[in-house]
Amino acid sequence: MPANNTPQILWADDEIDLLKPHIMFLRSRGYEVTTAADGHDALDLIERQNFDLIILDENMPGLSGLETLSRVKERLPHVPVIMITKSEEENIMNQAIGNKIADYLIKPVNPNQILLSLKRLLHSGSLVAEQATRDYRREFIQLADMINTASTIDDWYSLYSKLVHREMELADTDTNLDEMLLQQKTEANSEFFKWVRRNYEHWMPGAPDGTVPLMSPRIFPDRVFPMLDRGEKVFFILIDNFRLDQWRTIRPLLTDQFNVEEEIYTAILPTATQYARNAIFSGLMPLQISKMFPQLWVDEDSEEGKNLNEAPLIATQIERYRKKYRFSYHKINDSVAGERLLRDFNSLRDNDLNVIVLNFIDMLSHARTESKMIRELASTNAAYRSLTESWFRHSSTLELFRRIADTGARIVLTTDHGTIRVDNPVKVVGDKNTNTNLRYKVGKNLSYNSRQVYEIKRPEAFGLPSPNVSSTYIFAGGSDFFAYPNNYNHYVQYYDGTFQHGGISMEEMLVPLITLSAK
Repeated sequence: MPANNTPQILWADDEIDLLKPHIMFLRSRGYEVTTAADGHDALDLIERQNFDLIILDENMPGLSGLETLSRVKERLPHVPVIMITKSEEENIMNQAIGNKIADYLIKPVNPNQILLSLKRLLHSGSLVAEQATRDYRREFIQLADMINTASTIDDWYSLYSKLVHREMELADTDTNLDEMLLQQKTEANSEFFKWVRRNYEHWMPGAPDGTVPLMSPRIFPDRVFPMLDRGEKVFFILIDNFRLDQWRTIRPLLTDQFNVEEEIYTAILPTATQYARNAIFSGLMPLQISKMFPQLWVDEDSEEGKNLNEAPLIATQIERYRKKYRFSYHKINDSVAGERLLRDFNSLRDNDLNVIVLNFIDMLSHARTESKMIRELASTNAAYRSLTESWFRHSSTLELFRRIADTGARIVLTTDHGTIRVDNPVKVVGDKNTNTNLRYKVGKNLSYNSRQVYEIKRPEAFGLPSPNVSSTYIFAGGSDFFAYPNNYNHYVQYYDGTFQHGGISMEEMLVPLITLSAK
């Protein structure tokens, strides 16, 4: 727009003199309107002057509105065009939409119709931002009260859902309210950390019914098996390292083909693949896996990959519940594997259950730590969401979901844990056998400030295996990460601002569990 911010409108119509009342109305509302009597004049004008929006009459002599539209789009593909016509013929609408018009109005049009279209096309961003700002200011006190009074897991689900919604609403505004919201999220995570420390032990197997949130080991028995028992075919798709805000970013890509049921569940600690994902696929806490299936459990100090036994763990859970489901398991680590799965898709149709693990977001998180370029591309939560949306839209993943919709099967879409951007180092000392994760540590000779961590000194009471008799687990909360005193400054600088998981935060523990049913 020009320096004076007056929106510049070009209106081309062979009966432009009859539209003077409309033009005067728009000028009274702050728009500068330039007129043209035909398509040729309109094209000449766009060569000499910049316009923010163009209005075209479809039925002009000489160069028709559709022909003018086509030439305008060649020269100014990003300028919105409103087509006005007397005709309601479907083929004209199809041609106009095919040329990417921004709006289509049928004569007679009144000035308010045009004004509404202009506001939507030219000012929707600022209007949405203003509304988002008003809504957050109104809700600020309510959110603060929720943070101070949250006493159940459902309270935390509701609070986190609202915070994510507000964060995404404010992401595109130019106000400083996103900083206020960040402070509220920080405060919420601080309180959530304290709440988990007080309550986590009481969620272990054997706790009274109704007192334990839906957690990783119960996903299959409580959400997947009932569908299969009703005779429905199910695709269980797990996106590693997938947060609630990332889910809501890709949700619009799926709503055309699916009915969506969204809920949140609680990932177990540590919020890391070895523990949380294996708990989902086995239906067991990690300690139970290590005792019942020692050949399938990989200790922290092992060089073996920590998630290589997922298909056998699924099989043990199905067998333990005395089910006869036919299932497949696929892990997609790159585009080649994704394309191969699409080629072989028909082979999945006869299975009762198809389990698919998508590792892109986890790989992105690790690449962001190690690559300066990726760190620049995903420097904020908003940028991280944008990369997630781009991957989902342009990889084979979206086509996979479309293929599944065509079969009529249900999709259970979830993750094993989320991730959080860390920026506050906490010193810890451990021996050479201590694990390398930045959000949790397990070892027998750990030295740390107990007020800054959640410590578990009796791992077996929390469903966790003990690599040694005196092993202790410690977990970081909020945006903390563990740093060793040796080479401390280099270590802190390298990991500051990276996305990590394994610890206690709403982002890591409160994760999406989505059921998709084809429309």
